[in-house]
Amino acid sequence: MTDDLRRTDDFRTAARTAAELVSDYLEGLPARPVWQPMDDAERQALLDLELPEHGAPLEELLKTVGERIMSAPMGNGNQRFFGWVNSAPQPAGVLATLAASAMNPSSAGGDHADVHLERAVVRWIAELVGFPHPAGGGLLTSGTSMATIVCLAAARNRAARAAGWDVREDGLAGMPPLVGYVTGETHSCVRKAAELLGLGSRNLRTVATDAEGHLDLDALAAAVAEDRAAGRLPFLVVASAGTVGTGAVDPFEPIADLAEREGLWLHVDGAYGAFGVLDETIAHRYAGMERADSLALDPHKWLGVPVDCGCALVRDAEELRGTFSLVPSYLRDEAAGSLGWFSEYGTEQTRPFRSLKVWASIAHRGRAGVAADIAHTTALARRLGELVEADPELELIAPVETSIVAFRYAPAGIEENRLNTVNKELPVAVQLRGEVFVTGALHRGREMIRACLLNATTTEADLHLLLSEVRSAGSELTDIYREVTGDS
Repeated sequence: MTDDLRRTDDFRTAARTAAELVSDYLEGLPARPVWQPMDDAERQALLDLELPEHGAPLEELLKTVGERIMSAPMGNGNQRFFGWVNSAPQPAGVLATLAASAMNPSSAGGDHADVHLERAVVRWIAELVGFPHPAGGGLLTSGTSMATIVCLAAARNRAARAAGWDVREDGLAGMPPLVGYVTGETHSCVRKAAELLGLGSRNLRTVATDAEGHLDLDALAAAVAEDRAAGRLPFLVVASAGTVGTGAVDPFEPIADLAEREGLWLHVDGAYGAFGVLDETIAHRYAGMERADSLALDPHKWLGVPVDCGCALVRDAEELRGTFSLVPSYLRDEAAGSLGWFSEYGTEQTRPFRSLKVWASIAHRGRAGVAADIAHTTALARRLGELVEADPELELIAPVETSIVAFRYAPAGIEENRLNTVNKELPVAVQLRGEVFVTGALHRGREMIRACLLNATTTEADLHLLLSEVRSAGSELTDIYREVTGDS
């Protein structure tokens, strides 16, 4: 940076400009299209950006951000965004992100505020979902994908040790295969974790579900018995606290009973849905979740913490530390009650200051406010399910258990293949109209629309608009299909 540029840069003035830019952006979200494709020229201009030889003033950079970046958002900040599981950011978390960036520590360990704050907010998260929390039994991660790797690594090491094998020293080569159990509804991050940990996706067995997408206990028990008889080592079962397709919550109590009998590590994928336990209306669905050996979840989903922020919670803190720590035991300050560094409990050495935005996003609302936000979205989801069931042109695909509603456009008189074709194209057609944003998925061989409600500012009027857009876009697609095929 040149001396002239240093003199003209005024961080305080630029920070005020940035605050106005962000405030205007957030305030203007409801009035703008939820999402629109980028202009071809603008997209290419970003792709072709050249590395500058000389620096630009802060004010000029902010002008570019406002005009060329914030003008083309993903859309998830809008109250009518019902796609995937991407939340709007909590304003308190947005502000905290700036302060955390200014401090810019490495939260691997040491005696500074971010390290101690992370231990506190991990405990808060455990308290919110009712998971037992021994000191050191969890840490913040980039998301549930990384949290799942952390949790499954601990499960793998425990199982290998029980079989007389030291994975950290000898790897997995030569030992009988460790087998885990999932369903067809289990998130892909679990398979990725199994592959990265050397378990192999072939040893991650898919067991049946019931008609509503819950893990089938009889199928699980049969698979475990079959693998034991074949000389394999069952070690893991993964249950879901809200599948991404339909929001189904697995029956934790009987799964935990079976896991206990069979010596399996019970891991719960709570990325999206674990915080649903805060809604008294649906809390009964989560009975037994607290019995899991590990729970992975995403504060950057239902809690609205700005991305990125996941969390791994593990019942046995020493199992977690024993999986990742590279500090010799004689150097641990156990006599002083030291928990060591966070880098002893996961894969990251340099770790970002995630805890401040978690603290702010929760502290600004308190437990009661967080619970109220979640209850609002689940109530709206149930209402949306009722509206779908009452509409002769729509069909509810699965019961509404959390805040995901799975449905499809299905007017009478249209054969199944055509319905699948229309519903496969329908989400993008709705997105392009700009009024609402939904995504699609395949459920039991049928194309469907899935609306995920995470935004506490969403209203029932937004639900009616969503269904109106689906019906209108669906009708247009059906007419186009008829013209192309010549069908009446």
